[in-house]
Amino acid sequence: MSADHQLGVAVVTGGAAGIGEAIARRLSADGFMIVIADLDSERAEAVASDISATGGEASGRHVDVSAAESVTALFEWLTDHLGRCDVLVNNAGIASTAPLSELRLERWESTIGVNVTGALLTTQHAVPLMRNRGRGRIVNISSISGVRASAGRIAYGTSKAAIIGLTRQLAIELATDNITVNSVAPGPVDTDLTRAVHTEATRQSYLRLVPMNRYGRPEEIAAAVSFLCSEDASYITGHTIPVDGGFLAAGVLEI
Repeated sequence: MSADHQLGVAVVTGGAAGIGEAIARRLSADGFMIVIADLDSERAEAVASDISATGGEASGRHVDVSAAESVTALFEWLTDHLGRCDVLVNNAGIASTAPLSELRLERWESTIGVNVTGALLTTQHAVPLMRNRGRGRIVNISSISGVRASAGRIAYGTSKAAIIGLTRQLAIELATDNITVNSVAPGPVDTDLTRAVHTEATRQSYLRLVPMNRYGRPEEIAAAVSFLCSEDASYITGHTIPVDGGFLAAGVLEI
């Protein structure tokens, strides 16, 4: 694998399935070499092999973003083998629903650990490589649950609100390094994760509240990430772009 790829190297955490996989495939189509970093290393390698077989360049790597030593190992490999990181997409995340009375401390800590601390750790390792090349793009995948509260999402919603705040903080700190930091906030998206987590009542509630009256597709989230990683987005930093079918804009939908 050559490190001299035209657009550079894009690291996508949680890139082995769902929204992350769609992002990895889209950025590959855009011309990036892709590092798919995921807890499921077997699936990450399979997606990377498929990307490579269809004309892209990709590598699957194991990472537990909530574990500092695992993130360090990933970026040591990246530095030794590719020597650069031009794009970081912090997509790895976990989600579950529970009312306050049933929320266990372990679930709270693991959600914050993966969704928030994980993004911080990977960013701390990626930024020096971006600085070395004089530019970089960081995109954090947040959620509409980080903007509007929803039932049962105390841990998840709080973690995604924190990601939006982290995005702003990083953006102002890294602006003079020519590193942009933005967030994409998906609405309900049709993935294996949402199929497992969303009850029928949840699904119907979303369909009533989303003006487009449907769940999004992973490729629609990936398109927004692609834009934020492009030169066309060079003066956009510190912002969160909802990709939600109008959910956050909506009020009363019937007259």
